[in-house]
Amino acid sequence: MLRRCVHLAGQQRYAAALKSWLSEDPSHIAISQACTSVSLRRHSAAAEAWPLSNELPVRTFASTDPYSSLSIGDIHRILDAGSVDYRDCLERHELVARLQQAQAHLPPHLKSQLDVMMQQKAAPASAAPASAALAATSALFLDEQYVVSLFQAAKPAVVHVTTTREAQGMFGMNPMRIPQGSGSGFLWDSEGHVVTNYHVVQGARSAKITLFNNQTFDAELKGSEPDKDLAVLKIVRRLPAEITPISVTSSSNLQVGQRVFAIGFPFALDQSLTAGIVSGLGREMQSITGRTIRDVVQTDAAINPGNSGGPLLNSRGQLIGVNTMIYSKSGANHGIGFCIPSDTVRWVVNQIIRHGRVIRPGLGVACLPDEAAANVLGPGQQGVIVREVVPGSGAAQAGLRGLHQDATGNIRIGDIIVSVGSQPVARVEDVVAAVEQFSIGDQVPLGVRRGSQVISVSVPLLKELGSAGR
Repeated sequence: MLRRCVHLAGQQRYAAALKSWLSEDPSHIAISQACTSVSLRRHSAAAEAWPLSNELPVRTFASTDPYSSLSIGDIHRILDAGSVDYRDCLERHELVARLQQAQAHLPPHLKSQLDVMMQQKAAPASAAPASAALAATSALFLDEQYVVSLFQAAKPAVVHVTTTREAQGMFGMNPMRIPQGSGSGFLWDSEGHVVTNYHVVQGARSAKITLFNNQTFDAELKGSEPDKDLAVLKIVRRLPAEITPISVTSSSNLQVGQRVFAIGFPFALDQSLTAGIVSGLGREMQSITGRTIRDVVQTDAAINPGNSGGPLLNSRGQLIGVNTMIYSKSGANHGIGFCIPSDTVRWVVNQIIRHGRVIRPGLGVACLPDEAAANVLGPGQQGVIVREVVPGSGAAQAGLRGLHQDATGNIRIGDIIVSVGSQPVARVEDVVAAVEQFSIGDQVPLGVRRGSQVISVSVPLLKELGSAGR
């Protein structure tokens, strides 16, 4: 038919025949466009008599198939995320059929994502272009998109902490401030409280907080708890409205194997993200004071110098721990990192914000050191020997007895604590950890060995009094 059109005599007859041929079958339009440049050069007069771009009705054939806008890669990603087996699908229509079959059984978040993808891809070309970040993210796999979104949402709450100390100048008596160290931290609330590790700010006279947008603020120390390796700083200026604090959840429901993410400033590098899993729960580590921190979270997410004080997040972007230390003989990361659990962080931080320090519940006793107690008790016996009872304390009210001299001047043992609540205790640290589970005003049942008998004593918990107030 095309050959007959080319050879028709006369310019008007050529144009009429071409129109007729194009209207016969929509597929002829593509053929016509391929030879238009040649035909119009040979028949310039025909082009003048009938301008093709103005008079030829250009037909568009919009597809009614909602899946037609999805690429094969899009379908693969949805099926992979939904754990749908498509290994036997070879052609695109087979993939679409498999997706249609599985759509009703997809998780709600995947259904929503599929709807968004079809709407975005089916939008006309004249629609406003998406942002560069959205365009870049849409090229990623679903799990990658999720991690990118998590990081973008959490990073405004993560800060860089740098500290200085005062030292005497080399050529003068005036003190000068010199850099001391740096670490990470995160915004706890909209009032400008920043949580970090105590060892990051230990001995520092001042600190500077750098936000994700490179704004820097002076901060002062609100309070610290060295026994838990935690400190709270307070930014002295009002924060910008767009800065949001971190989201916090309980660490009591963590499971070994769940995914976690650490954000911080390792080696002073700008916000870095590492990923891993919860490798272990219920670990113990020593704080900077030598006291034991319990229920520590172990992770294989890379934690390096500079990560200290930064957040460990779950897959919802919520705080579950504070990155604190690594197990390493060389100082490099070996995949064993430890984080203070968020339940401990919440308890410590809230007390520092309210009272400027941690107020512990205390029994009101001072105990004999473990080594000395072991020598006194001998093999096969366990318990914590009460060395002294603080006057006016709950222990004094309950009638607990410490070491005392008899009429001949010999030192006699008063009470030996063998249990707190339902937990047997063998070390001073066991008593401290058990008492921390109670609140001020609670009555704590103690199992006490007095002479040859084991008796039960109920001790009211008061505010911890001095160094003996345990």
